[in-house]
Amino acid sequence: MRQHDTLFIGGEWVAPAGTGVIDVISPHTEEVVGRVPDGTPADMDRAVAAARAAFDHGPWPRMTFAERAAVIGRLADIYAAKQGEMAALITEEMGSPITFSNLAQTPQPLGMLQFYAEYGQTFAQEEERPGLFGPTTVRREPVGVVAAIVPWNVPQFVSMTKIAPALLAGCTIVLKPAPETPLDSYMFADMITEAGIPAGVLNIVPAGREAGEHLVSHPDVDKVAFTGSTAAGRRIAAICGEQLKRVSLELGGKSAAIILDDADLPASMGMLAIASLMNNGQACVAQTRILASRNRYDEVVEAVAAMVSSQPVGDPSDPATGIGPLVAKRQQERVEGYIKIGMDEGAKVVVGGLSRPMDRGWYVAPTVFAGATNEMRIAREEIFGPVLAVIPFEDEADALRIANDSEYGLCGTVWTADTDHGMDIARQVRTGTYGVNCLMLEANVPFGGYKASGLGRELGPEGLSAYLEYKTIARLG
Repeated sequence: MRQHDTLFIGGEWVAPAGTGVIDVISPHTEEVVGRVPDGTPADMDRAVAAARAAFDHGPWPRMTFAERAAVIGRLADIYAAKQGEMAALITEEMGSPITFSNLAQTPQPLGMLQFYAEYGQTFAQEEERPGLFGPTTVRREPVGVVAAIVPWNVPQFVSMTKIAPALLAGCTIVLKPAPETPLDSYMFADMITEAGIPAGVLNIVPAGREAGEHLVSHPDVDKVAFTGSTAAGRRIAAICGEQLKRVSLELGGKSAAIILDDADLPASMGMLAIASLMNNGQACVAQTRILASRNRYDEVVEAVAAMVSSQPVGDPSDPATGIGPLVAKRQQERVEGYIKIGMDEGAKVVVGGLSRPMDRGWYVAPTVFAGATNEMRIAREEIFGPVLAVIPFEDEADALRIANDSEYGLCGTVWTADTDHGMDIARQVRTGTYGVNCLMLEANVPFGGYKASGLGRELGPEGLSAYLEYKTIARLG
């Protein structure tokens, strides 16, 4: 078992203020695999004080962008050497299939570090613009102390969407990992130290909701960056709005995959399997509404059912596993509750249902519903598990209406033989990220959502802007 008795604050491993602990439980074995301190509001105060001191008096915000980029580059090199070990740890603590961990859980965070390390080499802190009476300087400065609050499903990915640009900007950070997945952050803290990032620039305090809300409300926090549920995002936005504090929110999704009549179903299903079932369905970008025309509806249902049935369910550390367990018993019960809701609403279970595929571990049967409508709860609410609803549409205009008929707008896809036409479809769906015959998240382009899927953007140059303040200096002569 991985035992940690300290918190990473001010560049040191320090004793927590309280005696509470967080047990990290394997979703596969239901056994304790790790234990860390349960951070308290007092621990958050200490972490914020360390970040504040590092920002107000330390060297990090006073370095040039190129100097910080060089340090981030060293961090990327260290991360690259340990990404396999990190991937295995994430699989152990939250049940992500090891193939997905090796495909996305660590390579994508590494890509973010590499992007910002390169981007920062030539990023200008100041630029001159002509004014009516003389030149004007536009200066980019770090926003200050950042509270980064992240979920359990892709812990390193989501942490890095905040840490990498915040570091380049010159901010200092307090990271609150989710109680379900704190172990990876301890490994990352060692990398921070090895890379030579100054003390207090990154502080890590695993904790629950009470300490997290204390962190969000702290008067010395200048910006909050949160990824999680829409309900929690609304609460955080309310706190930040009251304090006029900068905030970015990456929240839920209920993405629609539009399968046009000209789509090559066998070719599409391979990529759609990843797009809809990645990380055991525990992904905000998962394509869980499958829209098919009535002309090919039965054919699409059959293809989706075959695709889901072909995914081996089992031990997430086994490379042959396609779908592993859910992160916690409460999540297992939540997803099974939605399967029952779908059955009660009149949708037909084609694959899966309420029979659990494993006697031990927090597994659910990957499930496909046919005969679903967009008005059903299984089509409107984020389930966060391997549950897909195949919804019929009459024509292309109807497909677009259904895709846009959601409180969310995070992601979406279209599947077609005509990629130019797919681009036309993409331009009409109100989501922040869209894919034509694919689902891709890239480090150099913005990621975020419309509507209840969040506020602001992460990644790319736009993600760096979220951690900068812009100062205008006008002068005569």
